[in-house]
Parts: sequence; structure tokens; C-alpha cells
Amino acid sequence: MTVFPHLFNPITIGPMTAKNRLLMPAMSINFGVDQQGFVTEQLIDYFLARARGGAGMLLVGGGAVHPTGVELPDLPKLWNDACIPSLTRMVDAVRPYDACFGVQLMHGGRQSYHDQKVAPSAIPAPAVVKGVPKALELVEIDELVAAFGDAARRCRAAGFDFIEIHAAHGYLINQFMARNSNKREDHYGGSFDNRIRFLMELLADIKAKAGRDYPVGIRINGNDFIKDGWTLDDTLRLAPLLETAGADYLHVSAGVYGSTELTIPSVYAPQGCFVHLAEAVKQVVSLPVVAVGRIKHADMADRIIAEGRADAVAMGRALLADPELPNKARANGAAIRPCIGCCLGCIHAVLQLEPGGCVVNPDVGREYLLKDEDSADASRVVLVVGGGPAGLAAARMGAVRGHRVILIEEGNTLGGLFRLATRAPGRQEAGDILAYFEAELARLQVDIRYQTLLTAGLLDDIAPDIAVLATGSLPDTPIIKGFSGTKMAISSVVEVMGGELPEGDQVIVLGGGQSALMLADFLAEAGKTVVVLNRGRHFGEEMSSNDRFYLRERLNRNKVQLYKNVVVEAFLPRGVRFRAGEKTDVLEDMDALVISEGMTAIRPDRRLFKDRVTAVHLIGDAKEPRNLMLAIAEGEELGRSL
Repeated sequence: MTVFPHLFNPITIGPMTAKNRLLMPAMSINFGVDQQGFVTEQLIDYFLARARGGAGMLLVGGGAVHPTGVELPDLPKLWNDACIPSLTRMVDAVRPYDACFGVQLMHGGRQSYHDQKVAPSAIPAPAVVKGVPKALELVEIDELVAAFGDAARRCRAAGFDFIEIHAAHGYLINQFMARNSNKREDHYGGSFDNRIRFLMELLADIKAKAGRDYPVGIRINGNDFIKDGWTLDDTLRLAPLLETAGADYLHVSAGVYGSTELTIPSVYAPQGCFVHLAEAVKQVVSLPVVAVGRIKHADMADRIIAEGRADAVAMGRALLADPELPNKARANGAAIRPCIGCCLGCIHAVLQLEPGGCVVNPDVGREYLLKDEDSADASRVVLVVGGGPAGLAAARMGAVRGHRVILIEEGNTLGGLFRLATRAPGRQEAGDILAYFEAELARLQVDIRYQTLLTAGLLDDIAPDIAVLATGSLPDTPIIKGFSGTKMAISSVVEVMGGELPEGDQVIVLGGGQSALMLADFLAEAGKTVVVLNRGRHFGEEMSSNDRFYLRERLNRNKVQLYKNVVVEAFLPRGVRFRAGEKTDVLEDMDALVISEGMTAIRPDRRLFKDRVTAVHLIGDAKEPRNLMLAIAEGEELGRSL
């Protein structure tokens, strides 16, 4: 019996047939081009990994059709024929893997990261990108229409199987379509027909220049989720018009910069959060419809297609996390490295104008440097001390390299302090990465010993050639006037998230980072009244802005009070006196104080290794407290070097 028979069934899109219905959507990954904007080996090997992994369709992200429309600095540039040779090299490299390969054509409009922004009207983007764009003149609109057609012609000349027009997410085409960004009084503004004119004209130009037999998909928003934005009713009116005009598929997404539902939602949003929009569009057209929106598991993807809600599914971040997801899903049981919805390595890095990556997969963007996982020259005995994320990553990679790996853990579970983070409301999915590591260590026959301490006797027994110390960290305790004399019950974030809920209803959380905010959410969900005192300038700085947005919304709903730039003047018997800005406040009748400000490394006694031939490596929080992305990357990099 075929595993996931609907997902892995071929699909015909115009004259093109894809081997399965899994699309890797265009993602603005912000790496892999040279100074001219031509693709390099880095981008080629990034796509090669996903083509080998079994995706039926792949899209190159953010292909800029005009200099005014470059969304991010390090994306492919398609506005002259000089781009064709490098694109051809990429197509030729991917061709042997039987994946339909396409390019998404886009113009960033007012959501572009440069000072020459243009838009239908001189209205700035509602969030993220700053600056007022120049309102396009009619002759410039004609130039941009032609730019889309010319870019499509170049993509066909380079050998790509199809293209996709990006008419969603608040970029230029979507700006023409939405009332809040288009205040024009000419034939490109006002009425519905006028606001869709730009899209209809450039689609016609593409068909004229690239050929009517060249497959063209269109990514549209089912809903902008912003005041006076594009709505689902608009989409249902537009979709049949696009079908008549020659569109070969519709890819239905949602959101713009500043929308109430984020285009790239974090773990707090339900899986499949935008599928209902694709389902609605599918009712009014006969051409294929692609669904997207936190679809991370093959079983969900297969079910969406089986239920007739969409004809294909887009899985973007899931294929960042594991390029082999399709092949593994078909193998029915292979461990898939999961996206955990943190948005940190992918969209957050990109919006900081950094190369995109992935928290759980350090290889993203480094595929060209890591052609194969060669076995080590000789098998060695590797002792990993500590079963947190860094230790798990090091143990896995060491075993992949062919070493005999023994992992010891003081407790009776793996995951370290990160496992506590999975107990926060809405963040249980974060534990998927721990389940992945556990499955991998079992597959690789790593010897795991629970409730085991690092001792001289253990070292004598094992006689390791290499020791990896990944012993983690513990909460730090601040020194503040009156702290030791308060009658409030005092505990740490680790104690509370570990199950020791403080007594009483009124709780102060001291801290402002991610752990403090998740702790506040945890306490509020337990029925506590929570006040957060942050001695820093910002909340959750180590989080992605997308993830933080959803968490802040949760805290607002639970009426958690947040103070930043706090100076604690003194702890009182049942409260605290503090300044926040220019104002002095006193919290009284408080029952408990939970500390979540910082961590301190736990380092084993290095004298245990004196006079031994063991090579010793210190990684993860034991080296210096760090986030999950750095911990996994450091563990894998060390494991690869052993």
C-alpha cells in the first residue's frame, strides 16, 4: 500500500505534470547570490538537497523583476538577460531529480528594504519596513508590467518548468489590489476592476512573452487580515477571472506586514491555519489550488488533499528543517527532523537582513560546504555528558560519523532544561525536536545511561577517547536590597516549570526574556495574577518577532502586567518598590516571586580528566548559556569534527 497516496499522487498543472503534490514554496532565504544578484553554488546546493529529498515542485524565492522591487539584498535578480546562465546551471543541477522547478516573480513595492521604494500610492508599510514610497506614474506602471513579462521569458529560457507570480503578502501587486494601500484616482485605483488591473495586465504580458503553454501560478492572499485590506470575498471574485486569463494554479496564503494574522505564523497558530482559505477558493475554480500555512506533517498534507480542501500543499519551513521529509514520509517511519514553529532562523534572521537558516537544522545554507557525511577515519569511544539539545546533537552526529557514543544523563529524561520550555502553553510542539533526537539516537544505537553521574570510576570503565561536556546551566540569582528578607515565597523558573507551582494568587516574575514571558503565560493559565518586572529595555529579545507577537497577544488576553526598564529599589515583606521610567510604583500583598533573569553555566570538574588521554570539549550552556539554535549548531559541528 502506498504511504500517503493522495500527497504522493502526480498532479497535472497546465502542460506540466509533477510527480507528487508537495510544493516547496518560494522563501526569501537571503543567501546564494553574488554581487550582481546571480545565483551561486550556495543556492544551487540548497535546492539540490530539497530536490534529492523528494519534493515534487520547488520554487526559487524572491526573484526581483526590477531594481525598484528588490525585497531583500541577497535574492536573485531577473531584470536582464545576464542572469540566464547562472539560472541555467541551477536548473541543470536539479533536473536529474525529477522535480518541477520554478521561480517566483515578485516586486516588493513599499515592503522593500531600500530607499528607492515605489508603490501605487505614497503610503508607508504599516509595519517592519520604514520609509514612504514614491507613488508610481503611469509610464512606470507600464515599465513594471513589461518587467514581469521579460523576467518570465528569461526563466523559460533558463529552463525552469514554471513560474509563480507573487500577488500576496502586501508586496506590490497586493498593494494595488488592497484599498488601504491604493488610493489612486486613475484607472488603477478605486473600483475592484481597476485595483486588479495591474495583475491582469502583467499576467497577459507574461503569457505573451513566455508563451501561453508556459505554466504560470499565482500566489494570492485569501485575506490580508488588516483594516481595509484584501478580503476573502475579493479573492473569490478574482479567482475565476484569473482562471479565465490563463492562470494554471492558485496558491492561497494570507497576511501582510502588520496584519493581525501573520503571514509566517509561529507555533502558537494552529497547524493548517490558512487551509480554509484555499478550500474556499477551490469551490469557485476548476484549476489546481495549493494550500499553505503551518503544514508540517505529511499525514496532514495527505488529509487536506484527500478531503478535497486543496489539490496540493506547500510545505516551506518543514523542508528547511528536513530536506528529506518527502522521502522519509514515503518510507513510513524514518525520523523526520521537525520544524518547531519558532520563526527564529528563517524569517527573523531574514528580516534582520541576515542569511536565512533554521534552528533545528544548522545545515541550511551550508549544503555546498557539506557535500556528504563522510565516516570518521577511525571509530572512537565518545562520552557525551548531558542530554540537553547540545549533547543530543553532538551524540547524534558523532554516531552518524561512526563512533561508539555513550551518553550519560543525571536525570531520567532527555532534553535538559529545554524540556521544561515545552510545558509552556502553546509550545508543546517544541518537544518534537527532542522526540526526533531520541528516535535518531535509538536508530544509531547510542548507549544512553540515565541517572548516571560523571565520576572517575565511570571514566575508568568507559575509557573514552573523547569527552563532550554538555552539562547545561542553572538559574542565576540576583542580589537586590531586601531580597533575602522578603516573606514572599521565592522560586526559580526551573522550579515552577518543573512542577512546583507557587502558592497564592499574586505572583511577581522578575525577568523579561523569553523564559520569563513563557513563565508568566504558564502562571496566568494556572489562574495566577501575574506582574512581570523586566530590568531590561525590551521583552523577549532572543525570540523572533513573529513568535513574540503571538506570545504578547496571549499575555494581553490574560491581563499580565508588563513593566520594562525597571529599577528595583527594594523588596518588601510582601512586595516590591520599583521605578519604571520616571514613575515609582509599589506592589503589595504579593504572594510569590519567581526569578527568571539569567542562567549560569554548570561545568564539571576538569580535574577528573587529569592524566587521561581523553580529549575534552565543552559545549552548549556549559560553555556559555545560549539559545536552542546555537546549542544544536554547536553540538552538530563538534560531532562532525570528531
